[in-house]
Amino acid sequence: MGDTATLPIKASRPSVEIDGKREATLTSSLMSLDIVESEAGLARCELVFGNWGGPDKGGFQHFGRDLLEFGKPLTIKLGDGKLFEGRISALSAKFPDGGTPQIGVCAEDRLQDLRMTRRTRAFADASLADILRSIAGDHGLQAQVDVQGETYKLLAQVNQSDLAFLRDLARREDAQIWVEGSQLKAAQRAQRNGQSLELSWAGPLREFEVCADLAHQRTRLVGAGWSVADKRVAKHEADEAAIRAELNGGPSGAETLQQAFGARVDALAHGLPSSDGEARALAEASFRHMARRFITGHGVAETKDALRVGTKLSIKGVGPLFEGDYTVTEVQIRFDPKLGVRTEFWCDRPAIGRG
Repeated sequence: MGDTATLPIKASRPSVEIDGKREATLTSSLMSLDIVESEAGLARCELVFGNWGGPDKGGFQHFGRDLLEFGKPLTIKLGDGKLFEGRISALSAKFPDGGTPQIGVCAEDRLQDLRMTRRTRAFADASLADILRSIAGDHGLQAQVDVQGETYKLLAQVNQSDLAFLRDLARREDAQIWVEGSQLKAAQRAQRNGQSLELSWAGPLREFEVCADLAHQRTRLVGAGWSVADKRVAKHEADEAAIRAELNGGPSGAETLQQAFGARVDALAHGLPSSDGEARALAEASFRHMARRFITGHGVAETKDALRVGTKLSIKGVGPLFEGDYTVTEVQIRFDPKLGVRTEFWCDRPAIGRG
């Protein structure tokens, strides 16, 4: 992106809550904030506070561990909108030459529990929804699952964290996992209940870079394995039909590739489906994931709590090739006293405008 120091971003200060209570001293001494959230799940928040003086005392302010303590719930809000909710997992300090002493805080959301739990086990005759509910129960989370998928004869978790295992399974079925508070949520990407938001360039959308790239597009993807029960190849070929519902009438990467260079077919080497149903799920999920990366965008916008992973963006003012609907895949919310608060985001879509 360009030099964001020149952007007229609104000078707003997020508020900091510890254990459900707004902390005015922390809010006023906030020097920087960085919140990162992606489609992979596990949002994190890094904060830096000034750590010297105060109206009633001198010396270090935040070394008492009465307020900033491991495991304490931390929430960041902008107005009434919630930007982050998690628990403190790291503390740091910095003592610059001639500058103000600082204390740093890192927090992660509840998917941290799943990241830090590694297991080897197997699930028999289970679907992704079954496994999600089981793992949610293991960690005291409530499962809210909106995924319809295959039932697998056997799924093995081999020396994997619960989070890595769920990510692998979710990718097979074009699903995403995330947490909101104490709820473990899962939904196929197209059904994720993201909000809708319109951003116009030179308005709330301060910068936008976008690229249409055929390098990783294919006209067909083949998923193949072996059905032990039927003693035959389990196979499915996915094509543009897998993504057609998301094209909104525009030409896909597969169509554009076919017209520009001809057919390009690829095989998925590592899925090893054991039935036709598994082969279809693997091929179609992989095709959709690939197709959405045809158009990728990266922007800077004014911060709104609605601008989160899964948000359906309507980008305006950028010309007929690239105007239209996108899905947010990653956000990074930043704050410092000089520039205020702003959101950097990444997005994608599977079709280009007709020009």
